[in-house]
Amino acid sequence: MSAGIVTLTPAGAIDATYRIGMLERGAFVRASSYDREVSGKGVNVAAALRLAGGAVAAVVVLGEDDLAFAQRSPYADMLRVVPVPGATRVNTSVIDGGRATTKVNAPTPPIPREAWASTREAVRAAGAETSARWLVISGTLPAFPGESEPVALADVIRDAVDAGVRVALDTSGAALARTAVDPHGIALMKPNTLELAELVGRPLRTIGEVTDAARELVARGVETVYTSMGADGVLVVSASTVVHAHASARDVVNTAGAGDASLAGFLVGLGDADPRHPEALAAAAATAAAWGAHAVAQPTTILPDLADLPAARVTRDPDPATPLAEPAG
Repeated sequence: MSAGIVTLTPAGAIDATYRIGMLERGAFVRASSYDREVSGKGVNVAAALRLAGGAVAAVVVLGEDDLAFAQRSPYADMLRVVPVPGATRVNTSVIDGGRATTKVNAPTPPIPREAWASTREAVRAAGAETSARWLVISGTLPAFPGESEPVALADVIRDAVDAGVRVALDTSGAALARTAVDPHGIALMKPNTLELAELVGRPLRTIGEVTDAARELVARGVETVYTSMGADGVLVVSASTVVHAHASARDVVNTAGAGDASLAGFLVGLGDADPRHPEALAAAAATAAAWGAHAVAQPTTILPDLADLPAARVTRDPDPATPLAEPAG
């Protein structure tokens, strides 16, 4: 990876992961192990990107109560923390003996307007520091105090585009729906299958239906749509290319963070290549599938290494009739 990359996590988190024998509702359960780490989708992406080398900075909004913990993080050198009053939200994963992951995310706290202005400035500074080619905006977007709608991204996206930085977006809910209406400036959008189904308002049960839905976003102005499909792999769609990639996980230990690892793999696989070229998108899709499959075999949310990556199978123009093992809607 040669190009600098900045990630933005507007609602950072502390990820707590418990491993237990059996999850029984209403029962007392003693965990066999427990991990706690500074996280949030953009932090996860940045940590995975750093494994491949290159300049990476993670702008993340964290509560002041947890700044000392963040400073002890093994990733502290890449964090560009924007502090807000209070504690950071905690997102909890419970992994049981059957390898199922139950995830409970805390509510997203509001962000003061002055903190959002500081966040925008931190992104600009990190972009200049790293000579960034990409800005990755990841995770839940907070709202301003007293408001229900999440903060708008137009100014942050415009700053990036004006600086010659490409923007990748991986969010959900109202923030994704609003951006998808007018995605000007978005070079890469990464919904999962369920989020894509919600955007287009219909079920997605085959590769062809996912392709058609992604093409609707491309027609609105998104350059490339990368859909993470869980056990069905990844599908990358641009105006001229459709690529499917799949890699088999050696084990399934923890599914939290796999989408973040796959997005990092996509950017690493793409490198400095022109994403309009089919070969570049095929390489990016292959790396994304391999990193995502590798991530689910890890016990932590953040990808720890790139050892023994599984091989990915890549198909250009996949059969549209192929049914999804994990349909949406």
